[in-house]
Amino acid sequence: MSEKSCCVGVGPGYATPLDAFKNGPREKLLYTVTIQPNLDEPHGDYLSTIDVDPESPSYSQIIHRTFTNRKGDELHHSGWNACSSCYYVDKNAKKVPKRDRLVLPALNSDFIYILDVATNPRKPEIIKVIDGTVLKSHNVTAPHTTHCLANGNVMISVMGDAEGYAKGEFILFDADFNCIGTWTKGDKKALCGYDFWYQPFFDVMVASEWGAPNKFRRGWKTEDLNDMTQYGCRLNFYRWSTQTLYQTIDLGTEGITPLEIRFLHDPKRAEGFVGCALFAKVFYFKKKNNSDEFEAKKVIDIPEKVVDTGNGKVEIMGGMISDIIISLDDRFLYVNCWRHGDVRQYDISDPEKPKLTGQLFLGGAICSDLPNITVKEDKELSERPAPCFVKGRRLEGGPQMMQLSLDGKRLYVSSSLYSPWDKQFYPEMVTKGGHVVLIDVDIVNGGIKLNENFFVDFGNEPYGPSLPHEMRYPGGDCTSDIWLANDV
Repeated sequence: MSEKSCCVGVGPGYATPLDAFKNGPREKLLYTVTIQPNLDEPHGDYLSTIDVDPESPSYSQIIHRTFTNRKGDELHHSGWNACSSCYYVDKNAKKVPKRDRLVLPALNSDFIYILDVATNPRKPEIIKVIDGTVLKSHNVTAPHTTHCLANGNVMISVMGDAEGYAKGEFILFDADFNCIGTWTKGDKKALCGYDFWYQPFFDVMVASEWGAPNKFRRGWKTEDLNDMTQYGCRLNFYRWSTQTLYQTIDLGTEGITPLEIRFLHDPKRAEGFVGCALFAKVFYFKKKNNSDEFEAKKVIDIPEKVVDTGNGKVEIMGGMISDIIISLDDRFLYVNCWRHGDVRQYDISDPEKPKLTGQLFLGGAICSDLPNITVKEDKELSERPAPCFVKGRRLEGGPQMMQLSLDGKRLYVSSSLYSPWDKQFYPEMVTKGGHVVLIDVDIVNGGIKLNENFFVDFGNEPYGPSLPHEMRYPGGDCTSDIWLANDV
């Protein structure tokens, strides 16, 4: 089945990104990957179903938990078996994709959980478990990003080989989640892996890099940067049709740990952004004129802060950009700084010159009430930000994963990055539990404001405080759906 024939037609979704932006319904459920930091707790990680319908009596509450009942998984990101961009016109099609399976890869155990979210969307159930040995048999581990493909397959990026050393690769599954094998062809391979996004109209896929599982699983260590074959600083471009790596751009020191990567949603624009975590830089990349090659340049530079953490030793604190997200109309870019504690909104009408239009502090490591922190130098702020409270609860940790409503008016923000790093940087959050908050967005003039009526507290969970990470809506969202350039 060709890609064009697969996704041109009455299916689960929307004809274009703007169709979803203008006509998509308001989200009512928020599926949130939730990590159990207590590795001895047998129920393990779980998917929290949060009610986000303001007309519901259970608004802003967890209404269901789907446990893996396995220790040590570290669920991280999730994805769908079919994009909400699979839009069908052919009513006589023999088979129309259904967006009814949520895929949950586990970063540490290499297991993959397949959930039925269609039978009862409020109570998803695990219907298939793919053992971690399946990935190891193909010499890959640490599955990360899941994307549905137009031919019905599902592709998941991985970050390690069977021994836990860095490896940039992708693993394919068919519609019934039988493993097909690795995706990349040819002799040229990426050194590291993490996130990816594809634009078939330009015959291109781009992937970013984090690092080797046997490095990041033990927590952050600065000395790990001595070997940049095991920690990433590159963008890797593949020919979509031949599945071959044809260009690698080294972003240099400022581009260490390029994580979340996004093409603009418009499938006929070969340009996008990547957030580089460690030193809080955002790079813009675009296809060169009359060439298959891309170029990249830094367009957002968030200065590091010089701090004393109470031991008399001065250190540099980077912002730690661990997520970015683009509105479906390609107007606004959202950037988090997990360490500094703020979420930023940029107008990207001119993508090469992002304009800061909103900023909001949601905790972080430099709050004014933290007694052991002294900020020695701050090129942006004249005073330390105040701690943030919602419904009487102090926000511990910093803003982490984000998910934007289809209409761009609501931005949900969670607090957990990765539990070994949470324990290292924000032990208080691990002890008290994480949270999900809601930011209201002005999509006309720009600007963001905390919604004081929404707060999901993960501090009083059935088996102890837990850590919320990535979020999805059943009806499509701003990070899982990729549109093909079809004339519909």
